[in-house]
Parts: sequence; structure tokens; C-alpha cells
Amino acid sequence: MSPVLMKVLQVILALSVLIIFHEAGHFFWARIFRIRVDKFFLFFDAWGVKLFSTRMPWFRKLFPASARWETEYGIGWLPLGGYCKIAGMIDESMDTESLKQDPQPWEFRSKPAWQRLLVMVGGVLNNFLLAIALFIAILAIWGDNYIPNNSPIYVNELGEELGFRTGDRILLYDDYAPEDFLDLQPDLARRRVEKVTVLRGADTLVLYMDQSLMGAVVNTPGMLDIALPFVVDSIAPTSPNRLSALQKGDRIVGVDGMETPYLQDAQKVLRAHPGEQVELDVLRGADTLSLPLQVDSLGMLGIFFRNPSLQHREYSLLAAIPAGCALAWHSVTSYLQDLRLVATPSTGAYKSVGSFIAIGQVFPSAWNWHQFLYILAMLSIMLGVMNLLPIPALDGGHIMFCLYEMITGRKPSDRFLTIAQLIGMALLFLLMFLAFGNDISRLIH
Repeated sequence: MSPVLMKVLQVILALSVLIIFHEAGHFFWARIFRIRVDKFFLFFDAWGVKLFSTRMPWFRKLFPASARWETEYGIGWLPLGGYCKIAGMIDESMDTESLKQDPQPWEFRSKPAWQRLLVMVGGVLNNFLLAIALFIAILAIWGDNYIPNNSPIYVNELGEELGFRTGDRILLYDDYAPEDFLDLQPDLARRRVEKVTVLRGADTLVLYMDQSLMGAVVNTPGMLDIALPFVVDSIAPTSPNRLSALQKGDRIVGVDGMETPYLQDAQKVLRAHPGEQVELDVLRGADTLSLPLQVDSLGMLGIFFRNPSLQHREYSLLAAIPAGCALAWHSVTSYLQDLRLVATPSTGAYKSVGSFIAIGQVFPSAWNWHQFLYILAMLSIMLGVMNLLPIPALDGGHIMFCLYEMITGRKPSDRFLTIAQLIGMALLFLLMFLAFGNDISRLIH
């Protein structure tokens, strides 16, 4: 199977799981309160076009009992989401005909505000519960790999412009001590850090961050990379250097007379000599050796390097439960901080908003259960948080109106809710236009 097709299938599978779980939350609470659910659809059946429906004649012929089902279950053709059409509710279907009739006891609008609130919260709650369950399973089965923040950094031009230097160790963000190396760059923008305390050699320095560059920090991956010493772990069987004199534990400190204290330095020099032979300065114990090696056509030596910073934690099932909950909470708070950046135009973070194309690029090109479940958990968190935003047409908008009614005792009119729904849908279409535009721009460039 081609890598592109594998990514497409993973996106469709992940979205299908997330949509079904989310809509099942609304469906469950609606049925608990005896509210009729007219339709339960994966993807949108825009203009009445359906890939599958339990109302189709062939399905009813195979399953005669389905003719008595109150709810129509189906699959639409437009993979931009899904929906649970609840009787007596103003939703994305904009079906207002039923609202012209007298309220019925089995309709959404006839139920008390606290019941309607639970119906609307149900989808988001399912998203968070799914993410927690997935994180618990991931930690219990595979454990957790992480890089503690005790390694020097390797910076690019933007990092140098902010005052960082390769080899620095980051100690503090304002008064916060970062623990995970992989969070250093995102936290620099998320926390709107004003000053960074670094260890440079034997000196402790304070760097003051230029806030006008935070947008570039968001959109420049690899600004704060880990500075890795090029220590040989093994040589690939297909490497042109498989018979060389290199040994496990050797550290490459120079290429063709140029000092390369870190792996990234060596990679830059090697990429400039594809297909050529180079002289390596190799530190072995107290000795420095000079060894000739062959660079392949891709500018690589075919050597596996040792990553001394990578740490692994194992979890029992019981230990994975609180750890999974903590990871879910960390993911929620981090995503909220990301949304705050997106909502601040000066940061330029809105340029990182993506659609299904961007989601597809996140998935691996070959099937990997660990990565698939982790990405699924993160997408579930993102879907849950997004739906909590107080925007009409999202669950958060309906929740906001229910809370308003519970606090004031006044229920918004159907006309107001209809107009609010239209405004909310217009905002969502603008957001989708931005996301697709960003994806197309990235593909072009």
C-alpha cells in the first residue's frame, strides 16, 4: 500500500472513531431523558445524498425490524464531521419546520435546561473519556519515552536572534523550571515567556525575549533542538562503512578538518559531500584518530548514533491510570494555550492552523498502533476543546445558552437561536477556509 493511501485511510478511520464517540455522547444523554433522536450520521448527508442509511429499501428488506426504529442511522458523503439530529433542537441542519408546531414532550426544547445541558456536554465528555482511556492504554502497554531537560540546546538563526547559543542549557522560563526538553520551544510561546535563565559554560545568564518574534517561534520547527554528540552506536548492514574501523562508543568530533562537536554540525558538512570520501576525527577514549569514511548519495554515513538523553518509563495498569489522566489534563491545558496564540494575530500562530491535509501529514506512512492511538487521543482532546468554545453552532454555544437560561431563568427565543446558529456556522466556514488555505500554501511552498 502506498504511503499516501495509508495516511488517507488512517485519517478516515481516526475521524470516524472520533465522530462516532462524540455523537454517541449526545445520543446517550438524549435517550436517557427520553428525547427523540431523528438521525445519527457519520459524515454529512448534504443535499440528501447518503452512502448508507437504515432507511434504504435493501436494508429494511434484510432487517425488517429496522422499520420500527425511531432513529435513522447512516453515513453521508461529506467527511467534514457528523451529527446527531435531536428532535426540537436548532442545529446545523437548520430544520426549523418542526419548531412551528407546538412543543412535544419528547422534544429537546421541552426539557428543562439542566437536561439539555447534559445532552450538549455529552459529546465533549466522551471525547475526553476516550482520550484518557487511550493514554492509559498507551502508557500501560508501551510506557513513555521522554527527554529530561538536562541537555544542551542546538539553535538555528532564529534561536540566535533571540539570544540563545548552541550548547546553552535552559534552566528557567520566568519562574518556571521546564522538565521535558520536547516542551521547550512550544512552552516558550505558550507561556509568553519574558525572560529565560540559561547556563552557558560556567556562567548563568538571563535572556530577555523579544515578544515580536513569538510568531516566528510558533512557525519555526527545530529552533530549540537537542545538541547531540555524534557517538557511534552501530553501523547499518547496508552502510558503505560497514567494514570501517569505527567502533561502538566512538565520538565523531570533526569532518574534513572542520570541528563538529555535535551531530547536527557533522550532518551539515556531510550533506555537502555526497558520494565522496571524507576524513573523520574520532575520539576514542583519550585518543583522537583520523579515519577515512565514505559518504553515500544522500550525504549520510549509514551510522546509528546513540541518544544518551532518551529516557523510558514503564507503568503498571494501576500506575497508568493517574498518569494517563495527568497526560490528558496536560494535553488540554497545552491546547488551550495554543488556541490563545491562534486568537492573537500578532503571534502569526493562525498560520499553523490546518485542515484534514495537515492531519494526514501527522500520521505515519506505515501502520503503527502506538502512533495511531496517540494521535487519535490528541485529536480527541482537540475535538473536545474546540467544541467547548462558546461559538454558536458548536456544543459550547449551546452550553452557553443553557447556562444563561439556568442563571437568569430566561430562555432565548427560537428566532435568536436560529440567527446565532447561522452566525456560528459562518464563523466555522471562515475557519475551515483559513485551514484549507494554510494547507494549500504549505503544499505550494
